[in-house]
Amino acid sequence: MSHDYSIELASMPSLLSLYRKILLSRKPGWDQQPLPNINVQVSNIHLNDKKIQQYADVCQFGFDGKVLPPTFLYVLAFRLHASIFTHKAITFPLLGMIHLKNSISLYRPINADETFDVQCELTSSQTTDAGLEFELVSKVYVGQELVWEALSTYLYRIESKGRRARPPRASDMTWEDVQTWALPEDLGRKYAKASGDYNLIHLHPIVSKRFGFERVLAHGMWSKARSLAALMQFIGERPFKVDVEFKLPVFMPSEVTFAFESMENGKRFEMRDIKGRRPHLLGNMTYLD
Repeated sequence: MSHDYSIELASMPSLLSLYRKILLSRKPGWDQQPLPNINVQVSNIHLNDKKIQQYADVCQFGFDGKVLPPTFLYVLAFRLHASIFTHKAITFPLLGMIHLKNSISLYRPINADETFDVQCELTSSQTTDAGLEFELVSKVYVGQELVWEALSTYLYRIESKGRRARPPRASDMTWEDVQTWALPEDLGRKYAKASGDYNLIHLHPIVSKRFGFERVLAHGMWSKARSLAALMQFIGERPFKVDVEFKLPVFMPSEVTFAFESMENGKRFEMRDIKGRRPHLLGNMTYLD
């Protein structure tokens, strides 16, 4: 596929610098045009063991100093996402955008000391009742080997008169053996320190209130990572794919509930509110072998 824009970076960009650019820029809003294809890539990336351990701790993965938590590479991919969001061809702001869905495929266990090439591409966009929906495909290679892949679906929301969103419902999965997780007020800051994602709606109530939320929100990818950490006992070293839909925001401090059930070739799981009635996250984990 040809790209309208193809960018090769010399090093992994800093999210702090990108967020500064996001906060200071004054983008006018979506121009009603289809989004261009934008491809960004960076090569020869080496990881920091301290950051991996911080990430593992805040998401509650076991990290043996060798094998990466499966969602950790999203930390790298999101930096390229932010590079795309700040591109001149994107006319609407990042703040307030919604992460609707995320899928990650891990094709083999990945060691922390490997060298990575990371690619990200804005591939498609479409107008829906809620706004402009678009997809970013991220790929991580070790040499010529594709070891990790993700698909992220985002929404730039456009307010529509007379449109009333219905609150999401939990699925019909069996709600048994439920775990309760306490989310402290500083969870967003800890995740930001580990991941580099300093989006202010996850850090400061003043900013989150600006977007209609009474408290700070947990990062959606923390919710996914924490859920996957609870399933790693069943995965081991098998290749797998994990798909999630982000539903209701998770406020901090708060308590949430989590449960899973077996399905053919994997697990089905949910994170719900403390009463177990409303969904924060719906997901499926399926084996690839």
